[in-house]
Amino acid sequence: MKKLFLATAIAALSVSAANAAPTVYGKAFVTADYVNAEFDANNNSKYDRDEDTLEINSNSSRIGIKGSEAMTANTDVIYRLEYGTRVDGDSDGFKNRDTYLGFVNKQFGEVRAGKNQSTLDYVNNVITADSGYWDNLGGNKLESNKEQGGLNMADSGRIASSIIWKAPKYNGLPLALALMYSSDEDNGNSDDGFGASLMFDQGTGFTAGVAYDKDQNIDGDIIRGTATVDLGKYIAAPVTLGALYQVADFDYEGDSEKEKGFILSAAMGLTNFARPATIYTQYNNTTNLDGVDNADSDQIVVGGKYFFKDNIIMHAYAGMNSAENVSTKAADIDVDGKDVMRATTGDADVFVVGTGLEYLF
Repeated sequence: MKKLFLATAIAALSVSAANAAPTVYGKAFVTADYVNAEFDANNNSKYDRDEDTLEINSNSSRIGIKGSEAMTANTDVIYRLEYGTRVDGDSDGFKNRDTYLGFVNKQFGEVRAGKNQSTLDYVNNVITADSGYWDNLGGNKLESNKEQGGLNMADSGRIASSIIWKAPKYNGLPLALALMYSSDEDNGNSDDGFGASLMFDQGTGFTAGVAYDKDQNIDGDIIRGTATVDLGKYIAAPVTLGALYQVADFDYEGDSEKEKGFILSAAMGLTNFARPATIYTQYNNTTNLDGVDNADSDQIVVGGKYFFKDNIIMHAYAGMNSAENVSTKAADIDVDGKDVMRATTGDADVFVVGTGLEYLF
């Protein structure tokens, strides 16, 4: 009897340990990018910047653990601890990405508290240029302490001290609702933010989404709408088309214009290879970058992916971004010989051709 009891106890502990075991996952993604970037100042050529080089870049490489464990018959605790790293060694240490603790309930839905990707990103399924150097919408202003890059509409990011509620899915209702609140703990809770997203997808090849963001990704409001259509569901063409439109209203002191941008994208699966492959293109257009009147940009990216395995992907891409009347700060020396930063405006152009390997584990 004692042996039977001991065997039962060991089996129960083994099952409990298995259920609680976290999943370790990650991504290593390194590319070689030829970058030709220029900034031509409008008022003084000494503020011009120029880059023409081959770069080795790490792109959203990460490592993390995630998992869940039953609390009750209908509720599971969920967790994720994800950290970004630089495979190219350009910086040391780890930077936290999505890090949260929460629970999911069949009737109530899902709650996550911690650092979460904003709900503005929940409707970004139109983005095809999501690899390597062009793996984002871009920044909407030039920063003096950062490398030049593509200038586009305000992007979504991860929000610290935030909580997300994802509504449960009901049978026959093709809607996904998410609400978000973030606490501005460094500013006396005077600028707490919130966001919401709603995605329509009934599995017919057409999706549509809308998201709203207040004082999270910018100081102000963002509203974003998206739509995609999988033509393969209707005709013999493995092509998916996407469109995104966004308006950002900045709460800057003084006058500012509404930043408006749109994206058109297309992706096509290729069937004449031994393994799955995809080619894509994406066009971005933004007016009044960062709320500045007549600061505009255009970007075009083309590329492809080849899947040696589901988790081993080869990438190749080329892109061009041109922006006019953008603002930045340039290093200078004043009359007393001291280092100062001068505000200046000008035109920026970035051309990049790259290739790389992505490994998922």
